[in-house]
Amino acid sequence: MKLRYWVLLIVLAGAGVAAWQIDKWKSQPPEIPFVHAMRETIVSVVPTNGKVEPVESAIAHAERSGAVEEILIQLGQHVAKGNELLKLDASDAVAEHEAAESRIAQIRTQLEVISNGGSSADRARIESDLEAAQVSLDHARTDYQDAQRRQAEQIATKAEVAVRKQKVDDLEVQIKGLKEQKSALVAPTDRASAEARLRDAQATLKLAEVKLSQSVVRAPIDGEVYQFDLKRGSYLNAGDTVAMIGRLDRVNVKVYVDERDLGRVTKGMPVRITWDALSGREWKGVVNKLPTQVIALGTRQVGEVVCLIENPKRELPPGANVNVEIRAESAENALTIPKEALRNEKGQPGVYVLRGNVIRWQGVALGIDSTTRTQVISGLNDGDAVALLAEKPLKDGMPVRPVFP
Repeated sequence: MKLRYWVLLIVLAGAGVAAWQIDKWKSQPPEIPFVHAMRETIVSVVPTNGKVEPVESAIAHAERSGAVEEILIQLGQHVAKGNELLKLDASDAVAEHEAAESRIAQIRTQLEVISNGGSSADRARIESDLEAAQVSLDHARTDYQDAQRRQAEQIATKAEVAVRKQKVDDLEVQIKGLKEQKSALVAPTDRASAEARLRDAQATLKLAEVKLSQSVVRAPIDGEVYQFDLKRGSYLNAGDTVAMIGRLDRVNVKVYVDERDLGRVTKGMPVRITWDALSGREWKGVVNKLPTQVIALGTRQVGEVVCLIENPKRELPPGANVNVEIRAESAENALTIPKEALRNEKGQPGVYVLRGNVIRWQGVALGIDSTTRTQVISGLNDGDAVALLAEKPLKDGMPVRPVFP
């Protein structure tokens, strides 16, 4: 019984001590983290994100349908304007070209014959026959005249004269026929017909040459091939995209800046770009174009700002989503504090400043902001300790135990 009494007494004493310790701990001022206001160069940054686009770009299109026969480029390659990118199957155009050339050669030969009055063999035969018939006609006319004279002298009969007259008539008819044959070697319609066929053949040849030219796809501008995924044998229709080519030594980054920050951004401001795919790297440039209007983007009101970025190694590819910092303003030797030290009470920004072991509310006038810090123009002095955010609500005059991380 005595043992139980002593055990109970010890337990009650321990509980009392614990309660006294808890009450003492509760009555102590809370631990609050503080930092000192410090002098530094602060840069006001407008953070946002954007997408990379070439400053200048163009699309190489297929001008005719066909299968890819030969590929002459690869992704990332630099090409000059007019360089061959790929060749399409042109066997049909080659066949049409050869057939048209053959037809043109044949028609030109025909035109030469027509210009010369017909074939040389036919002309030579008819001219020989004409010459012989003319000689015979001359002799027949002489014989006919002799017969007429002798008839007048009553030496020749009327029948003999008639025979010689008939021979003259027959030869004249023969010569007339030969002359008609000679004229008929080249009819007026023959030349017109041949010339029309020549024009058709030349038009076919020109069309075949156009097809042959269109079978080779060429670079529309100087630049890098930044989009290309065709393989040999791929079939293209007229108008299909073959490759996208652009100048990538300098790129545009289009970013959307919230309306409240647009007044801080001006043309020529420095810009810093980072890309998650290449961590640790950064690219620099300037604001090149300001927005002409404010538009709705989801729940935001934004303006499109275009930044011109130097990309000498062509590492930023078109379409990349990048992080953007626009350096809007800077101030040297500025008094700054962390943003988490700022509070707003009754519409006025301020901080809790450590005075001895208590905190005092102090209104401040603010300047420019960086990502993590803000400039204090008035209300604080160098080295003042200001309270950071804490779980316990702070009040003016409140005792605290300061902790400096």
